[in-house]
Order: sequence, then structure tokens, then C-alpha cells
Amino acid sequence: MSSASRASGLIRRFIPYYRPYRRILFASLACAIMTSASGLVFPLIVREITDRAISDIASLTLPFILQLGGFFLLLQLVDAGCRYYMQSRGHIMGAMMEKDMRSDLFSHLSQLSFSYYSNTKVGQIMARITSDLFEVTEFAHHCPEEFLIAAVNLVVSFILLSAMNFKLTLIIFLMLPVMLISIFLFNKKMRATFRACRHQVGEINAQMEDSLLGMRVVQSFANEELEGEKFEQGNRTFLNLKKKQYHVMAGFHSTARLLNGLMNLLVVVLGAWALARGELTAGEFASYLLFINMLLATVSRLVEFMEQFQRGVTGIERFYEIMDAPREIRDLPGAKALESVKGEITLDDVSFRYEDDSAFVLDQVNLHVPAGQSVALVGPSGSGKTTLCNLIPRFYDVTGGSIRIDGQDIRELTLKSLRGAIGTVQQEVYLFSGSVFDNIVYGKPGASREAVMEAARKAGAHDFIQALPEGYDTHVGERGVKLSGGQKQRLSIARVFLKDPPILLLDEATSALDNESELLVQKSLEQLAQGRTTLTIAHRLTTIRNADVIWVLTDQGLEEHGSHEALMARKGLYYRLYHLYSSSETKAREQQAALL
Repeated sequence: MSSASRASGLIRRFIPYYRPYRRILFASLACAIMTSASGLVFPLIVREITDRAISDIASLTLPFILQLGGFFLLLQLVDAGCRYYMQSRGHIMGAMMEKDMRSDLFSHLSQLSFSYYSNTKVGQIMARITSDLFEVTEFAHHCPEEFLIAAVNLVVSFILLSAMNFKLTLIIFLMLPVMLISIFLFNKKMRATFRACRHQVGEINAQMEDSLLGMRVVQSFANEELEGEKFEQGNRTFLNLKKKQYHVMAGFHSTARLLNGLMNLLVVVLGAWALARGELTAGEFASYLLFINMLLATVSRLVEFMEQFQRGVTGIERFYEIMDAPREIRDLPGAKALESVKGEITLDDVSFRYEDDSAFVLDQVNLHVPAGQSVALVGPSGSGKTTLCNLIPRFYDVTGGSIRIDGQDIRELTLKSLRGAIGTVQQEVYLFSGSVFDNIVYGKPGASREAVMEAARKAGAHDFIQALPEGYDTHVGERGVKLSGGQKQRLSIARVFLKDPPILLLDEATSALDNESELLVQKSLEQLAQGRTTLTIAHRLTTIRNADVIWVLTDQGLEEHGSHEALMARKGLYYRLYHLYSSSETKAREQQAALL
């Protein structure tokens, strides 16, 4: 597909964003026509005055001059009002369209699966949400107006100039295709450089985000210079792209200016020759010069706008690249809400791999968890424990087989009801930049302060929260940087306590806690698990001894299951894992005691 057809396709997709604001758009276009009309009248007034001054000076009476002046003043007032509307309401229309696009983009991003974010840099996404959409805003406002003004000026100028001298007008207008071809050729180069620069801005944003969020690690390894070199490399790449972009822009504007000069030269030479031969009156020659200057100004504006046009089209293209990213996880037609949840979970021949050409992480796994049962998943790292838990709320879809809750295939349920019935505490804790209260109430928006505090008590978090400078109103900083790992983990557990779901997925829920905190939280988790279906992933095998059933998952699948006592008596894989963990835990405690 050619760049021109691709651009037109993008603009056709973009046009529906004008629909809610079509009244403002049509009013702006009407104003654009009025401003063009006021500019076109001036050369005609000059022609009339000049011809009268040469042929019949007595006809230039004061009333006639005042009439022309009053008429032109009225046009200027109309022009000023129209331009005010275009600059104010027109720009506001662009800003409202930007808001709509940003809302659509965020809504779409919030529905994309985990796999999309695994393969996309957040810095690139941020660049498209901010700077790219700003360029689209300017494009949305100026594009219709500039093209309409150019069209009106070109058509009306051609008609009026042809009425004065058709041959001269034809020669002048034959220069326009040359200008348009040069614009097209340079536009192709400009679009490529704009796109490359936009992409590099996203890369710089991603690299800066990575470095700044990891600044504690950077400074702890004294790697400030290394990060600086990485940043400078990206910065130099951006500078080189900018240089290339400005060379193309300079060639574009220089060529346009040269062609403008040639058109002026043609008008002066050929117009003077027509004047000498009596084919033009003095007034027509003066009017002709003014029309051509206005025409060249229109072309110059169009040339300058093409730079903005390319930026806008590039922004639209990058916008639709995200909007076209498929929603792999979505409600199927006819999906039902999950109601009266008991919590029975069944995995039938479940297989999963992250990409079509990757190895299976899970291969034909079968698992049945009766409602209300507490199940622990243990096994070596990489055996698929976390992946299995991510499949139950449909963070990913199974590659083969099916998962059912209360006998219903989860793909036939609405995502909102499915995930609303599941509480998840993940291994990697994420806290939002807000207060402690904001982060806990996120589990159940609108919950009372008392309910939030009770959830914190159950999670063993209330005491340390009360000790914070502003208690529950203390701001945790970006990603909770003001809190320790254990504190962040307990806040994430408090969210689930507040949500109070019938199904719990605990992925290393106590991994970041010290021994004392672990005991407190473990008791709370056991209390919360009563009467609920609970799947717990744990490397600290002592924390899951009281589970109803322990499943041992390896890369060969589910190898054995049973209670802690039954598995220990069997002396299989679980027995070896437990003793391996117990021995390493004992050594760690001995080393800790020796240090004390």
C-alpha cells in the first residue's frame, strides 16, 4: 500500500471523531470561507481605485472612497470575529477530540491481555498517549480549515485572474503542479523521519522510566555512569534522526521558496509585457500582483501546514497501531455472569504456551478443587504454578483444554463477574501512587473506612499503618517506594480481605514477609480461607502444611497430591523438596542467630 493511500485510509478512520462536534466544525469551515472572502476582495478594491485614478480621477469622490473604506472595514471586522472563533472554538474542538481519543486509547489498553504488555514498552505507550495525540489535536483543528481556505483561494483566484488575462493565468497556474509534485516527494521523506523520531522519543521515555524507577538499584551498584552512557546513546540516536528530519524540512521549505520566487518572477515579467501590449490595465496589473501574492501566501501556508499534516498523520497512525492491537481476552457473544459462586474449580486437559512456537508451560493438566477446599501448589521454579493461577481469572486463555468454575467454562462467563469472584495476591506487589487508604479500598471501591481498617487488621497491617506519619492517609509514593517489601505485601493482602471473594489465589503471598509478620498473616489467611476455595503457591513449604490437598507440579505435569502427612509418608518428590527447604531454612536461621 502506498503512503498516500495509507494516509487517506487513516484519515477516513479518523473522521468519525469529528461527528460529536460537527456543528463546531461546520461553523469553523464557514468562518474559514468568510476569512478567504475578505482577503479576495482587497485586490478587487485596489483594481477599482487604480483604474479610476488613471482613467477618470474625478470619479474618486470622497463618498465613493468612504463607501469602499466602510465596506472593507466591515469585512475586516467579520474577518476578526471569524478568526477568533476558529482560534478559540476550533482549538477547543481539537482538544475535545484529543480527550475522546485518549479515553478510547486508555479503555482499549485496559482490556489488552498480559501478553501485550509483555511485548510492549510502557514508555512507547506513554509517548503515544501524550505527545502523539497533541499533534493529532493540531491536525484535527487546522486540517479542514487550511485545505478549505486553500481550495477557495485557488479556485476563486483562478476565476478572477482568468477574467483579466487567461493566457497569463494559465502559465502561472502551470507552475502549481510542479510545486505539488515537490511537496509530495518531500512529504514522503518527512513522514518517514517524523515516524522514526516519534519511535525514538518512545524509546527514550522507556529507557528513562526504566532507569528512574530502578534508581535505587543503579546507585547501589554505583552504575550511574553506565546508565548515563545508555541514555546518551539513545539521545544521540534521537539527535541524528532530528538532523536528518531538519535536512529534509530545509530542502522542503527551500524548494517551496524557490518555486514561489519563480512564480513572482513570471508574474512581473509576463504581467509587465501584457501591460505594455495593452492586454492589462494598470489596475488589473496591480490587482494581479496582489492576487498572485495572496495565492503564493496560500501555497506557502499549505506547504508549512504539510509539515503539521505529516506529524498529525503519523500521530494517527501510531494511535491506530495500539487501537488495532487485538483484544485476545474478551467476553464472547452471549457470555453469562457468574452468580452464586460456590468455588468449585476444574481443569480438564489444560495446556498452555505463551507463543505459537514456544514450548508448552502446561501440558494436559487435570485438576479438580471442590468448593471450599484449600489447595497448595508446590514444585520447582518454572514448572507453571504461577501460569496456572493466571489462567483461572483469564489473564491468559488456555491453549488447549478448558477451565470450569462451578461447572461453567470460564470462557463463557463475563470477565467482570469472573474476576470479581476471584481475589489475587501476586508475587510482585504493585501499589498505586496514593494513600494507604486508597490502595486498600481499591479492593472494594466505596467501602467504609471502618471496613478498610478491619481488612488491614486481618492482614496484620493495621499496627504499622497507625505508626505511619499520617496513618491511613499517608502517601506511599510511586509504586509504594516509601514502604518496605513486607509492608507493601500486607497492604496487597488487605485489599483481598476487603474484596472478600469466594475464590482466593495466593501466589507467594507471604514471600516478602519476615518470620513474625509471616506468622501473623498466615493466621489471617487461614481464617480468610475458611469456607472459600483457596489456591496457594508457596516456596516456604512450612506455610502450606495445613492445606487440605497439596499438588506437586513439575514440567512433567501434576506428579503427586495429598495431604502433607500423606506426601511425607510417600517419600516422593514432595518429601525431597520439603527436606531440602527445611535444611536451607535451618541453615539460614543458624546464620542469622550467629550474626546476632
